[in-house]
Amino acid sequence: MRRLRNVKIVATLGPASSDYQMIRALFEAGADVFRLNMSHGTHAEQKARHDIIRQIEADTGRPIAILADLQGPKLRVGTFTAPSHDLVEGQKFRFDLDKAEGDATRVNLPHPEIFAALEPGASLLINDGKIRAVVDDCGPDFANCTITIPGTISNRKGVNVPDVVLPLAALSDKDRSDLEFACELGVDWLALSFVQRPEDVTEARALAKGRASILSKIEKPAAVKAFDEILKVSDGIMVARGDLGVELPVHSVPPIQKRLVRKCRAAAKPVIVATQMLESMIESPMPTRAEVSDVATAIYEGADAVMLSAESAAGKYPIEAVATMDNVAKSVESDPTYREVIEASRGGRRETVADGIVSAAREIAETTAIKAICCYTQTGKTVALVARERPRVPIIALSPLDGTLRKLCLTWGVHNVKTGQVERFKEAVVNAARAAREHGFADETNQIVVTAGVPFNVEGTTNILRVAPCDERLIFRTDPE
Repeated sequence: MRRLRNVKIVATLGPASSDYQMIRALFEAGADVFRLNMSHGTHAEQKARHDIIRQIEADTGRPIAILADLQGPKLRVGTFTAPSHDLVEGQKFRFDLDKAEGDATRVNLPHPEIFAALEPGASLLINDGKIRAVVDDCGPDFANCTITIPGTISNRKGVNVPDVVLPLAALSDKDRSDLEFACELGVDWLALSFVQRPEDVTEARALAKGRASILSKIEKPAAVKAFDEILKVSDGIMVARGDLGVELPVHSVPPIQKRLVRKCRAAAKPVIVATQMLESMIESPMPTRAEVSDVATAIYEGADAVMLSAESAAGKYPIEAVATMDNVAKSVESDPTYREVIEASRGGRRETVADGIVSAAREIAETTAIKAICCYTQTGKTVALVARERPRVPIIALSPLDGTLRKLCLTWGVHNVKTGQVERFKEAVVNAARAAREHGFADETNQIVVTAGVPFNVEGTTNILRVAPCDERLIFRTDPE
């Protein structure tokens, strides 16, 4: 089940992908991480999908990561007396806390937090930005607006407020319940929606209590502004371009994407590029050329993973969508220009022994006939540092910890192998050589680089690098101790 690419594929599960046969087919087509969207489906349905993934993991002997994506607070207008109303440009329209049904002049907006943050000149975006209303005057329970982008408004359409930081927590009551459920279930990653400030992330981390890694979704202008601080307290990032494209001018999203991906790579933290990557494949077995180019761009930028949403959750062609991403990735990564772009963007501060070890491992691997870089790891941090280097050879992560290996399924270029606890470095080298041979990365005539920390099984002690043969007889001959 070795992947012939470095970028990882995240596939969302849903009504179109809920049984063993389909999820197994998605895994075999190339999915490395499965996303459970907590916005849809019951806890019982999500548990059933979780259990199937873990069964496939056991059946294939390969770690698989599960990401639970929390919904976040949903801001919506109330209901209307009529099915819908057409709002025209220049028209006056009022949002308020009055629970009475709306009409062509007003509607309930049951979120006092919005009114508390609004000020004249701010925008309200309705129905994914299809309608824009600019605030003329406002108070603690109302906002009188002028419609600047007309459209049709109807019951419970979503509301975005791009110009202000809302005094809303990223976690609703539903999110807290879902977070506890997902952690007890044993998911590997939690995706946090509606992040505006680093405090949103630290709150989720306190609730998770180390049971899952925290991935922050960047979908608000406030999150873009505070990105450096959010990145510091996050384990990973998702560039959620859907809401970003609603709340910001669409032409600003590509440079933001590129900037965020580079910052994540410099910090050695995985980053997913998500939303509308192969949108047309919800209905069509073939993507558009623009969509293929979009996926390719994210891969050229050095993203750790690209994600499918409705394409695999509710589309007609989920397997084809995963296979398309897999083929695009293999095509891009075989292009000489890809290596030029990746290596030109190599960065990140090197301040520790581990930084020096992984940098040396990459340089040795690229200047000699090394077949793989093998890393013994407890937490995955050293593996992430190696992945930051974007080496030309595969990265093999070896760990006795299922949770560490599953988490690393989201990290660029990493092949995960479970191994037993080791006490001596020679034992680590032997296990690495066996893993490289058994998983098709090398044969007995080849060499590998092995990194580890002594003493073993202690976090943060990476301090050894060795070039080793894949022939165990040579290992014992050269290292009898």
